[in-house]
Amino acid sequence: MLRKLVDYKKLSHEVATSLIDTYPYGYGDEDIIMFKNAHGEIIEAVEVKTEDCIYLVKISKSLANFISNFEDNMEKELEDQPETIEFTAPSDELELEFNQEEEEAQLD
Repeated sequence: MLRKLVDYKKLSHEVATSLIDTYPYGYGDEDIIMFKNAHGEIIEAVEVKTEDCIYLVKISKSLANFISNFEDNMEKELEDQPETIEFTAPSDELELEFNQEEEEAQLD
């Protein structure tokens, strides 16, 4: 299975949702994976599995905030999207009645 190291800010919506589903109450010490990268720097990450890939999401100070604020951010995004309004044209009968009333009013 493919493994990718990625910062949480660059996660797709699908992987971010999976991250939240995997760690709904945050992550603990037992969830952290530590390793050295090619430059010899120690990296801490949490693992998120999808069907075809294992993502190692780098831990930063703001990752915990991201997890705790994810639901609020999603609600805000949904509120900002315009709502679709359905409009149905009136039936011919209503239009006919309206036109007859209009004609009668003009005759008076």
